[in-house]
Amino acid sequence: MLEWLTGSNKYPEFWKLYLAKFETKSNRYVILNTETTGLNPKKDVILSFGAIGVVNDVVRIGDNFEVVILQYKYLHDNGMSNEFLIESKLTKLAEYPAIQSLVDYIGNAVLVGHRIHFDIEMINDVLEKMECGKLKNEALDVEIMHQKLMDVAKPFSLDDLIKHYKLPQAERNSASDDAYSIALLFLKLKTRLGFK
Repeated sequence: MLEWLTGSNKYPEFWKLYLAKFETKSNRYVILNTETTGLNPKKDVILSFGAIGVVNDVVRIGDNFEVVILQYKYLHDNGMSNEFLIESKLTKLAEYPAIQSLVDYIGNAVLVGHRIHFDIEMINDVLEKMECGKLKNEALDVEIMHQKLMDVAKPFSLDDLIKHYKLPQAERNSASDDAYSIALLFLKLKTRLGFK
């Protein structure tokens, strides 16, 4: 841990443990949703994560991860309200410990999300600052899965997909609510596309 803090080229211990997990293949999917301040990975920051595990086509409610990232400086410098951070009852962590906790949680699972490659890019940007490598997880995007199924190239919002597949309209007040909706959507798409 000291090498990480002092700027040595050695990876932090949590990253070495993460890399070692890829010696075996996982049968677990992690449905990930990231709330950010915008769409520019170099300028914007992550506000929260919500994630839930899926194993053997079952959404595992007890296999979940949710954290709010304390970004006071960014919010203050950009004139944004920190009401969400103050009022949230969720676990709150600074950016680096939050990313470390997320990496520990996802392990070698396949990541699934709506526009998941943006989420991964945001996470990789923080990992780079932490002197780690990039996430090695395979990734599946429910928007791309739907586009393949329908043989169209136009964009679809998460709301569009939820309505199209007649999924329950949840409150969707948090990253975890969206992750749960994406999990249900993923299972429908996975079945219709016929892959294991």
